[in-house]
Amino acid sequence: MKKRNWPQSRRYGRYINDRERSAGDEQYDHFFIVLPELPGFYFDPEKNRYFRLLPGHNNCNPLTMEQLREKEREKKRHKMLAEDENPRKISPKPGLNTSLLLQKRHLGILPERSYSRLIHEVKVSGMRRHKLEIQSTDSSNDSNTDNFRLIVGDSACERVFTVNDVSHGGCKYGIMNFSSSSQGSLSVEMCDNLYFTNRKVGEYHQYLNFKASLCLVGAADTPGCVSLLPASLFSNSNQDQPGMLCSFKISTAWSCAWCLNPQFDKTFSTGLSRRVIVKDAETGRTQVYNVGTDVLAQHFALRVPVLFNGCRSGEIFSMDLRQRGRRDHSWKAKRFHQESAVTSVRVLQDENYLLAADMLGQIKLWDVRVTKPVQEYKGHHNEHAYLPLHVNEPEGLLFAVGQDCYTRIWSLKDGHLLRTIPSPHPAANDMIPSVVFSSNLGGCRGLPGLLMAVKHDLYYFPYNTDYQESSKRDDGSS
Repeated sequence: MKKRNWPQSRRYGRYINDRERSAGDEQYDHFFIVLPELPGFYFDPEKNRYFRLLPGHNNCNPLTMEQLREKEREKKRHKMLAEDENPRKISPKPGLNTSLLLQKRHLGILPERSYSRLIHEVKVSGMRRHKLEIQSTDSSNDSNTDNFRLIVGDSACERVFTVNDVSHGGCKYGIMNFSSSSQGSLSVEMCDNLYFTNRKVGEYHQYLNFKASLCLVGAADTPGCVSLLPASLFSNSNQDQPGMLCSFKISTAWSCAWCLNPQFDKTFSTGLSRRVIVKDAETGRTQVYNVGTDVLAQHFALRVPVLFNGCRSGEIFSMDLRQRGRRDHSWKAKRFHQESAVTSVRVLQDENYLLAADMLGQIKLWDVRVTKPVQEYKGHHNEHAYLPLHVNEPEGLLFAVGQDCYTRIWSLKDGHLLRTIPSPHPAANDMIPSVVFSSNLGGCRGLPGLLMAVKHDLYYFPYNTDYQESSKRDDGSS
């Protein structure tokens, strides 16, 4: 059908000229809201006309809807990156700025705790991206060539555990140490990677800075395993390094967690397909709990030895380690559900509350006592990926990286979206950034900020808006 013969209901004013537009702006705006999609064509708003989408007489470079969506996503990402290069002037909340908060504090109308939380929200909105150069302790090893798969900080964020892809397949892992100079710049050193695995690394937890529990998810033809490694393996000063503390093969491991409760401080768990295994690393005692679905996420409470599990079915249940041996499901202390597969659970310091994220992009704060959600954090994007949550309670912040490769930061208290950080690299399912946030990165005298690992690059988003890389400082002083 020729364009001139298209019915008016299909054109909807795509070719309205300026004279017709001036006759009625409301009608013009309405036309552009209800414009239809024509099969085999797409509309270019800049050229104000349709173009053939399917291959025709000019099929050298056929267009697809996915290519067009990717073009729009890249355009949006570049725009946000350009905006992030400039100091942020727009506050994430009305009236949220340092001078106004300080004035309210001096007047006594803003409590100390609220002032501290709001100041952190202001600083997060002003963080800017800086690229870090990774120094390797092994001169023959170029740490900047292997893509990051995962970075996770220990409980004090003195060190960051890393998992990197290797060229021959599989992963290698190591530990990064951080130090800050008197000028305030941050430097990072990668310790030697002594162990390799041909398995995909699913999750990592570190205990008291000297033991690390690794959950390694097997490939299609390789069984999974759980390995317990001493962190001293990654120290270059100790030549007589101990071997692997514990390793056992299991089928389809999805998650793992270490218990920090003093009564069970040598216990770790593993979430499997339709099972939960709880194991004592010292005695080897193992307890198996059968469940009806895959356990994708786990986290222990601290004050009481209770393990929270998030499942593919959307169920979240808790289990008390003091009630071992029960053969029925009465060991499930609490049970509640989200609408999709749960990818991450995090127990807060007030252990009556738990954060959970699922594959519908929903992040909810649950009151465990009444098994009801009390807060929701909107904007997260997830359809089918295994994505974690990151919580920093002293600052009142919640972090999550979406499948669209955007890092989002919310206020933990009221659920307000404070910041959306685009990835420095084009979005892809195999290049979702991994992040770590700490107010003391590198230890008690460390610097506050966000670490982001994507592809083979490591980026730092400091609180200090005047921060400059050490290399720039050296160039300026020479």
